[in-house]
Amino acid sequence: MPETNITETEISGTPARYWHRLDDGRLQCDVCPRFCKLQDGQRGLCFVRANKGGEMLLTTWGRSSGFCIDPIEKKPLNHFLPGTPVLSFGTAGCNLTCKFCQNWDISKSRELDTLADKATPEQLARAAQAHGCKSVAFTYNDPTIFLEYAVDTAKACHDLGLKTVAVTAGYICPEPRAEFFAHIDAANIDLKGFTEEFYHDLCTGSLSPVLETLIWLRHHSDVWFEVTTLLIPGQNDGDDELKELAAWFMKNLGPDVPLHFSAFHPDYRMRDIPATPHQTLLRARQIALDAGLHYVFVGNVHDEVASSTWCPSCGHKLIGRDWYKLSDWGLTEAGNCTACGHVCAGIFNGLPGDWGRKRQPVKIA
Repeated sequence: MPETNITETEISGTPARYWHRLDDGRLQCDVCPRFCKLQDGQRGLCFVRANKGGEMLLTTWGRSSGFCIDPIEKKPLNHFLPGTPVLSFGTAGCNLTCKFCQNWDISKSRELDTLADKATPEQLARAAQAHGCKSVAFTYNDPTIFLEYAVDTAKACHDLGLKTVAVTAGYICPEPRAEFFAHIDAANIDLKGFTEEFYHDLCTGSLSPVLETLIWLRHHSDVWFEVTTLLIPGQNDGDDELKELAAWFMKNLGPDVPLHFSAFHPDYRMRDIPATPHQTLLRARQIALDAGLHYVFVGNVHDEVASSTWCPSCGHKLIGRDWYKLSDWGLTEAGNCTACGHVCAGIFNGLPGDWGRKRQPVKIA
């Protein structure tokens, strides 16, 4: 349901795309499958798209909750420009309501004070270039809800030779999806679980649009993408569900799309659920490997073996990882295994970077 306690005078922003006017005068937002129908003065559930005077506005263009240089592995992206720094930023709000959100202070924010930093797309791109970043990531909250700002920033980044990264739940309609990902070089898609019940009960969303996004990315785009599932004890970590997920993944995406299983920690509205046991992650990883997937990782835990990339042909260690720090490197500049020549799926640009685990907050004037 849209927000109803925002008056028209409090709303300002830039013209938004992907909406239409209903016969009763309301505006329907067509960015995501939620299809919020807004009267004048109302915001959608995401809080950032609003009806003002019969026009749809994006209220967060040029405004951010902060900027930080991260390792690209933190997104997580393990096979996209390994070891390089990425300038990361987000805005506020989200079009899902996940009770287990790990960035809830940003994604669930209804406080405009959260958006304390401002930057034009050109300023963002120049700052990333000046700090030696190879890419800019739209992250922390879902970039599909600030599509116009993300697309404008992506264009500015590409003008300077920088790559773009989206960290998103993939909960987006076909037409805006095509525009959004046309400007994205790499993405991590957050596959919350593998049942409609999970999405309905814990996210107030639906699984099917996310699966459609994954299939579209694999078969109708050039975007390099990886997938992450946060395993929550008792909610989405059962053997049957994991086997169904892995089988669907193999059939529809193939063996070379990396899959990350990450550990949950108690947060937001699920503080009564314990953290994910390490053994659960390893069990999920083995199920996916047994289904035929080549690159399966664990996250949010210390496990160099299960966080590293291994050659699916000969078992040679291709990329050693300890959290976000790289160690062994067993790839040629072209991305082939140095032991057997097997091509490792991914986007590699010669030797890896050496950014490591560092995180560097950035101020953009």
